Amino acid sequence: SVMEWMPPPDGIAMCQCGDVLNRPTRKGASMKKVTIVAVDLAKRVFQVHGAAADGSVVFRKKLSRAQFSAFLTRQPSCIVAMEACATSHYWGREIIKLGHTVRLVPPIYVKPFVKRHKNDAADAEAIAEAASRPTMRFVAVKNEQQQARAMIFRARDLLVRQRTQLTNALRGHLAEFGIVAAQGIVHIKKLNDAINGLETRLPSTVREIGRMYLDQIAVCTEKIVDLEKKLRAEAAGGEVTKRLQTVPGIGPITAMAIEAFAPPMENFRRGRDFAAWLGLVPLQKSTGGKQILGKTSKMGQRDIRSLLIIGAVAVVQWAARRGAPEGSWLARMLGRKPLLVVAIALANKMARAVWAMLTKKENYRAPVAAA
Repeated sequence: SVMEWMPPPDGIAMCQCGDVLNRPTRKGASMKKVTIVAVDLAKRVFQVHGAAADGSVVFRKKLSRAQFSAFLTRQPSCIVAMEACATSHYWGREIIKLGHTVRLVPPIYVKPFVKRHKNDAADAEAIAEAASRPTMRFVAVKNEQQQARAMIFRARDLLVRQRTQLTNALRGHLAEFGIVAAQGIVHIKKLNDAINGLETRLPSTVREIGRMYLDQIAVCTEKIVDLEKKLRAEAAGGEVTKRLQTVPGIGPITAMAIEAFAPPMENFRRGRDFAAWLGLVPLQKSTGGKQILGKTSKMGQRDIRSLLIIGAVAVVQWAARRGAPEGSWLARMLGRKPLLVVAIALANKMARAVWAMLTKKENYRAPVAAA
């Protein structure tokens, strides 16, 4: 028998496939108070999703950049949620000035809440769902000074990668003419001598292009040195950066990176949480009550993590050559673990020490060796 079709009740919409969508009508929505406004950010057109305390949809709007600020100005104080992506910190600061509470959700935590097809409206709804979860983790809104310092690190990182690309390209080209040099910027002198030396029989075109590479490498090196001087100058004048540099393996650049990229240490309950935020903990694939630990997760802030590991490697190499204090944790680890494993473990301890120093406002104290 054919079932007789009945129209849906008031306030319930139907989709094309016949499924009932739990969407309130415009009349019912206006009676509910908006408690959270989710925004899918873009360059010019923003998708806005308003939800009530029970999660029901109050409105869906598409606003231009000019309309967006005016719209939030008219809204009563509520939670404004966004993905922690490009321009999110700028909009976070601007929205806080309007009296709203800002929640920045990591994009990886928003993705599971997207239903079916991906579009701006679905993304905004997913942001609202994710931001309303009681156990959700949020990103702290950065101030302008933090983002300015982060820009210094990003510029330096870009120049270092460009210099590495130029050096490797020049090494590859000259290797075709029998000139081989080891990796690293410290060996660029050998390539320079080969290009400008009269004893090497290189075609004039190779010499000309090689000098072009060398000029670009010199320009990048000069800019990198200038940025590092700027970082060291700022690190020398800050109380926090001075305190951080008392830790073995943490220099001015690492101290400035922690101040630029890390949120307030009060956001973490303990030092292990900060180390996990940096990605300096084992990757877990545990199941059935059995603990299975893998490699370092690398799921956190890469700038601080890489600098801490570089500093830890330097400390471990120094201890391996000179000898660590007898009975110390480092001496025991070097006696039974490979150097790189010891360096990762030491970077984890450094991260926990940083948390303790900044929360207690104390300088680094060397651990006492076991008897």
